[in-house]
Amino acid sequence: MNIPVKEEKGFRYIESGTEGDTLLLLHGLFGALSNFEGIFKQFSDRYNVVIPILPIYEMPIFEVSVMGLVDFVSKFVQFKNYERVHLVGNSLGGHVALLYAIAHPERIGSITLTGSSGLFESAFGTAFPKRGDYEYIKRKTGDTFYDPSVATKELVDEVFGIVNDRNKAIRVVATAKSAVRHNLGDKLYKIKPPTLLIWGKQDTVTPPFVAEKFHELIPNSRLHFLDKCGHAPMMEKPEAFNEILDAFLKEVMAENLVAKGE
Repeated sequence: MNIPVKEEKGFRYIESGTEGDTLLLLHGLFGALSNFEGIFKQFSDRYNVVIPILPIYEMPIFEVSVMGLVDFVSKFVQFKNYERVHLVGNSLGGHVALLYAIAHPERIGSITLTGSSGLFESAFGTAFPKRGDYEYIKRKTGDTFYDPSVATKELVDEVFGIVNDRNKAIRVVATAKSAVRHNLGDKLYKIKPPTLLIWGKQDTVTPPFVAEKFHELIPNSRLHFLDKCGHAPMMEKPEAFNEILDAFLKEVMAENLVAKGE
């Protein structure tokens, strides 16, 4: 995205600066700003769309954990003085969104999860990706999507670079292990805000049964499956994803107005 990254007080992020409610987008373990390009373009004329870069590769190793990222988001929201946010999280970003929502329910307008971790995930199997094996990384990155061509050379190069950077690789492993330890099965009943689940029917990282379990355990949730779609629906099926998200947010806004008596 050709949008300048802001750097303030140790935070790096992009922000549309639009008047209106804040849409806070949280990327996954191997995610990047470009993952949310479709959402940013579609919603930035009506919402203040914000994408913080989660410091997965910069945090001190003893702080690397899912809760460390939750703490980062908490400090970021406080720094920006957002009164209320609508969270959208993909993969690990969804996990962070849920934990943040449990810790700060007063800040949450709604939650949208897509391919979220927190109950079950199977990213690269039981072993970390082979360092130096570009074709392997290319294949595994492509497996994230129903259509492997969605994994552009730029995306594959980025994942390859992470895997082959020892400091980043250590932090990826530590974060992934932390995510497994922070299973949310016994905490999801605490999620009260309206929650939207958008899932790829062919997601092999967090398969459809994971979405169904989230739907069962989160009280005020609704679930949409997208066919011929893998782990990142906002990238693979951006038009369908945005249509569902748009309708959901409009419904949430309308309910809020009724609740306020406006």
